[in-house]
Amino acid sequence: MNQFTSGRGAPERNLSRRDFLARTSLALTGAALAGCATTAHAEPIIDIHQHVNYSDRPDPVLLSHQRTMGVTMTILLPAGRPMMRASTHNGDSNGLQAKAYGNEACLEFVRAHPQEFRFAANEVPDLDGAPAEIEKYLKLGAVMIAEQKFGVECDSPEMQRIYELAQAYRVPVLMHWQMGMYNHGFTRFHKMLAKYPRVNFIGHAQTWWANVDQSYRDAANNLYPKGPITPGGLTERYLADYPNMFGDLSAGSGLNALTRDPSFTPGFFQRHQDKLLYGSDCNDLVGTGEKCQGAETIAAVRRFAPTKPIERKLLHGNARKLLRL
Repeated sequence: MNQFTSGRGAPERNLSRRDFLARTSLALTGAALAGCATTAHAEPIIDIHQHVNYSDRPDPVLLSHQRTMGVTMTILLPAGRPMMRASTHNGDSNGLQAKAYGNEACLEFVRAHPQEFRFAANEVPDLDGAPAEIEKYLKLGAVMIAEQKFGVECDSPEMQRIYELAQAYRVPVLMHWQMGMYNHGFTRFHKMLAKYPRVNFIGHAQTWWANVDQSYRDAANNLYPKGPITPGGLTERYLADYPNMFGDLSAGSGLNALTRDPSFTPGFFQRHQDKLLYGSDCNDLVGTGEKCQGAETIAAVRRFAPTKPIERKLLHGNARKLLRL
């Protein structure tokens, strides 16, 4: 049973996450919807990776969470439509395996908060109508196709239809790389990078971040490796060798890669300062403290960036340029 802390500091037992979310939503609604002061930060931050209804988080809590982190612009990434098929692992991966809502919910949220949010477009890629569904929302203003998190081959005809659409609309494609689960074929993705040089791709998740390490082994079982990093892994080569390859710093996988070897990260930021973008991918309810992965990633960027200009690129400038915000 989860334990949460009440307003008086005493632990409340037998309080479900749903009850806690409802209570938190009521408590934060006024501040989230009325308080522009919470968004008045000295330096802007763009978060390229958030979700509506992430682990049942209510909309007002998401809004307050982003403001508390100091984020001034957030990109909402929708799920594809719920489907029972191999590419969604017979439904287990519906909602991006996180209860995330789809295109229309993200669009509605952005229309309610147009100064602080933008949205991406998404669909299960091996549906016959996937390109048309994604194109519908690109025409409505989606700034990228994301996140592609499905059990398909990265160079399949279905995925190449997605890349061709991204090329036509000049938007990036953000891909969740996870060995054995999502976007199969990471080691041969260089063929797609070469075939679609006008499409900007953004790498994310466990397999992407584990492969910063040239010494990385046991890709099937060791998704969150620890310890020293040898520079020059496949991820670094993709970033260095292909102008259209970028990296999303979000999630536990990104934070792990930034913090597991403090001697590695400043040089990594220096080498790829124009290729890395801050994202949170965080289902936390508060927006601060050690349990908030998004806030911890912002802190890591600030701690390890070798110069202030590089910090600003990672937290704001690169995303602004790539997404044409």
